[in-house]
Amino acid sequence: MLILHNISYLHPSKNLLFAGINLNINNHDKVALIGNNGSGKSTLLKIIGGELEFSSGQLHLNSKIYHISQIYGQYDELSVAQALKIEDKLNALKNILNGNVTEENLTLLDDDWTIEERCAEALQYWDLKLELTQKMSTLSGGQKTKVMLAGISIHQPDLVLMDEPSNHLDAAGRELLYHFIRTTSASLLIVSHDRKLLNLVNTICELQKDGITIYGGNYDFYSEQKIIENNVLNNDIRAKEKELRKAREKEREVMERKQKLDARGKKKQEKSGVARIVLNTLKNNAENSTSKIKGVHSEKIGEISQNLKELRFSLPAIDKIKMGFTDSPLHKGKILFSAKSINFSYDDHLIWKANLNFEILSGERIAIKGSNGSGKTALVKIILGKLEATLGTVYHADKKSIYIDQDYSLIDNSLSVYLQAQQFNTSGLQEHDIKTKLNSFLFTREDWNKPCNALSGGERMRLLLCCLTIDNQPPDLIVLDEPTNNLDIQNIEILINAINQYQGTLLVISHDNSFLEQINAGTILSLD
Repeated sequence: MLILHNISYLHPSKNLLFAGINLNINNHDKVALIGNNGSGKSTLLKIIGGELEFSSGQLHLNSKIYHISQIYGQYDELSVAQALKIEDKLNALKNILNGNVTEENLTLLDDDWTIEERCAEALQYWDLKLELTQKMSTLSGGQKTKVMLAGISIHQPDLVLMDEPSNHLDAAGRELLYHFIRTTSASLLIVSHDRKLLNLVNTICELQKDGITIYGGNYDFYSEQKIIENNVLNNDIRAKEKELRKAREKEREVMERKQKLDARGKKKQEKSGVARIVLNTLKNNAENSTSKIKGVHSEKIGEISQNLKELRFSLPAIDKIKMGFTDSPLHKGKILFSAKSINFSYDDHLIWKANLNFEILSGERIAIKGSNGSGKTALVKIILGKLEATLGTVYHADKKSIYIDQDYSLIDNSLSVYLQAQQFNTSGLQEHDIKTKLNSFLFTREDWNKPCNALSGGERMRLLLCCLTIDNQPPDLIVLDEPTNNLDIQNIEILINAINQYQGTLLVISHDNSFLEQINAGTILSLD
């Protein structure tokens, strides 16, 4: 069905994105493509979909293909039918049924007499109550995703390419997607960080700059294999560190022995009355010998050090990052917010069917759940004091809160990485202290002057976490609004690790149940 052989891709700037890509996808295969942000996952899907030209290699594809990208803004000026590329066919069918049986209409229809029925069935499956003539710009992110997913049943491809298909879907939409993946007979190649979705496939492919590593199982199997690989890597690092210590000790012992022998020989020669010119010659010979011995050991130590550096570079990012969050000063159980019979009016309509009653206590981890349009964002704004409830009463304790959205918009795009970190320097840290903090979050010397608008989603997340550790006044309440949407798996793990070290209060909007479980969000506030 699909064969990639030694595919490489160069950016227009001539920078190599990846090379040596080999991949086979057969009928009914369900494959997930994972990798760090910037590794080229979306680019590879575009190459397979024929939207980009690869630089070298071979691509063989003998199947009908359908590509769902993760960005839909390019469709905003189109109708649903136009975005799905079925408008001409639907118009041709309508014309034929109205008696306008022309060669042009028959060619456009291409004997696809069931196109209307498939459209209706597809929209119904994805719970879309809309007209095909409706503008895409009028739809929410989740609805746009569902429209493109509906195109699978409409076009009936053999191979479906999906790029982060669950990103904008609510819990109900995700369940429909999971059911589709489990039951479809089409072959699938999916880019995703959704762990529940990744456990529905039968192959995980990890994309790196120098090729693809294939794991013959779902995400849980992949995780187990990565743990084994990382354990081996850590053992290799420890062994190499031991080898380096021994090599340095050996160098010191040899040099000390050589210096003692040289000193003893010098005294003996001086007592025996050897001529000064001969002594100088012997001294030069000894120095040359010492230099040669030192050079041999230095070369060996340098080689071991380089090997150790390469092994450490191979460590997952989560093993390199040092978080260092300061605890919130508020005692556990303090009431931070309370709501009594609150509701909010939008366009003269109350958005919640029943008034809300709840409390937020210091130290709690709360997940706010609800379908798209259920009022999650409005509730968060009320909790943060940015909106007033239309009905009911609220109580706000004196607290420091921070709101983090999926784009990590607290990062100022006009600043460099270093200057952004400096904005959070409330305790007067010196420049080298700030840079040490940045380095501990994987921002090296080459990154310090990089503009924040050039950072990926994962880099923005890491920079914001770094900034929070620099601030000597930690937030009492952190609100996370779909924080994993623009992150790869590695950066999600970094975020989970950071959250689990944070001792303050956490409020999370997320449709990712695996993420909520891993951060121990035990209290659920449902708006449905």
